[in-house]
Amino acid sequence: MRRRRARAAGRGAGHALIGTVARDIAERVGEVNRRFARMLEVSAVPGAVAGPLLAAQKVGEAVTALAFAPAGPALAPSVVIDEEAPAFAPGSFDLIAGALTLHGLNDLPGALGQFLGLLKPDGLFVAALFGGATLSELRQAFAAAEAEIAGGVSPRVMPFAELGVAGRLMQQVGFALPVADRDRLTVRYDSVLALIGDIRAMGEANALAERTRKPMSRALLGRMIETYRERFADADGRVRATFEIITVTGWRPHESQQRPLRPGSARMRLADALGTREFPAGDPAGSRPPRRK
Repeated sequence: MRRRRARAAGRGAGHALIGTVARDIAERVGEVNRRFARMLEVSAVPGAVAGPLLAAQKVGEAVTALAFAPAGPALAPSVVIDEEAPAFAPGSFDLIAGALTLHGLNDLPGALGQFLGLLKPDGLFVAALFGGATLSELRQAFAAAEAEIAGGVSPRVMPFAELGVAGRLMQQVGFALPVADRDRLTVRYDSVLALIGDIRAMGEANALAERTRKPMSRALLGRMIETYRERFADADGRVRATFEIITVTGWRPHESQQRPLRPGSARMRLADALGTREFPAGDPAGSRPPRRK
């Protein structure tokens, strides 16, 4: 995955979605009533998130990171890191932001644990990654075409995390107050080849180890394009592509954060708060309305 992103960066290709995603992350951080002293940004394009936050003075200092050595002057990160084992001292940052890089990791739970350790207590982590519905149209078109021509299916599109899985991972790793939500973007292209070109420009071409190593035949590519058009073209001939963006947020635990109350510690009965009657569990009277006089 890193090699593909490095090649895309070396060609000077633009990332189609980073602007939208970076603005959303910056807006989320901007809503937090705090100025963050030091930020780590792990983004598909260095500075995409940090730039607006620095300009708005929400961040005092930003370290921008890439997971590969840039091939030219187009990208200028502060450091080159391994996203699964970033080399910083524990508690180095009070804000970490990830923009469209983490979905390509082999060990996402391990990476989340590493980022948690890099945060100061009560530090914020926010990251956007591609979700399971991303490129579902391309996945379906490839599967149908390959089954028809080759009699089998090879993984042609990377699998992406599901919303529920992302939320559970944040909780299991140890983030406090974890939240996961999603947004689905529908992008229209003049052709299927234009979509494929955009995927390559983002460095998101298929990097699965179990993918077929045989070159794609013209027959398979042609049939896939026909299938895609048949199923996902609009009246004007343009084709649709779905990109699901999952955004996760969480905090490094701190004693000042909100915590749920202990069971049985409530000071007011729920029935009193609702202005209704309370019936013991199993009491048949609780299953029918009171009799009228």
